[in-house]
Amino acid sequence: MDADLLQQLTVRDGQGLTGWVARNRRPLVNARPSSDFEAAGLPSDRTTLQSALVCPLVFNERFIGTLSVYHTDTSIYTDDHRRLLDRISEQAAAVIFNSIVFEQTQEDSLTDPLTGLPNTRFMFMHVTRELARAERLKSEISLLVMDLDNFKEINDTFGHHVGDRALREVAGVLRTGIRPYDICVRYAGDEFIVVLSGCNGEEAERKRLELQRAVDAIQFEARPGKMLPLAISVGAAVFPHDGDSYETLLATADSRMYRDKTRRKRNGPSVNVMSTVTVNEIRKTRRTPDPGESHDLLVIDLSFLKHFVERSEDREITASWTPGRMISSNRFLR
Repeated sequence: MDADLLQQLTVRDGQGLTGWVARNRRPLVNARPSSDFEAAGLPSDRTTLQSALVCPLVFNERFIGTLSVYHTDTSIYTDDHRRLLDRISEQAAAVIFNSIVFEQTQEDSLTDPLTGLPNTRFMFMHVTRELARAERLKSEISLLVMDLDNFKEINDTFGHHVGDRALREVAGVLRTGIRPYDICVRYAGDEFIVVLSGCNGEEAERKRLELQRAVDAIQFEARPGKMLPLAISVGAAVFPHDGDSYETLLATADSRMYRDKTRRKRNGPSVNVMSTVTVNEIRKTRRTPDPGESHDLLVIDLSFLKHFVERSEDREITASWTPGRMISSNRFLR
């Protein structure tokens, strides 16, 4: 009776019957149930309940909750009822506490404590399940293996606490950059793995580039006033084309990730260039435009650059280049 109404109640600590028992850790006998409705902001005349017996749930001095029984008659409960509910509450508190600990332990065993991402153990369980599902449905799965570039240099230069912050920043960007039913895992050290269900090679490549751009855009302040570019190298493997097992897919994606890292080191990562080269530094190389040219030109040796557009209130600088040299146009805005 009135079960649906009771499930709607949200009572603050110290308010109503439940809140009073929670704060004082003492039982209430034959209390007025309408007090909880009033404390929850609901009309007290919505219930026909007239008596309540409420006991605290406490285990090893830790408060867990309350256990309440109700009746439609007034003053129905006796001390015998209270003693019985006390005994039940003691046993219930122990069971509930153990369930909470078990659930928390299980969650902790599947979660990376630094980033809050799932860990390797969770990924293995997830991928095993998804591979079986994909094989049954004749669908595809993509694995993206990622490595944070220059992570050792970050640790060596700024300290491991800054490296940890960088990992958390990247983890947050990767987590928000995938679909709710995909997973991002901290694999080991500075490596992450993204598992994309129902994703073919073309889609995996798009997602690879998208995540790299998202990490490139991170504004990471290593220390006050010192902005540090972050970047990741990524390799992809697709089931069943690149392998039919977790180990094979992981090895393939890992190999491609290292090839991507080598290429990025050779050609230069796609980073936020303006964090390492300022507009003032670029302007030092400005030369006078040739006759017939409608805008300023500059040529500088910055082989590690790829692309940037710098805008201010009155001008726009857009860069393009050939290996070893960059040509940039400076257009004044009206």
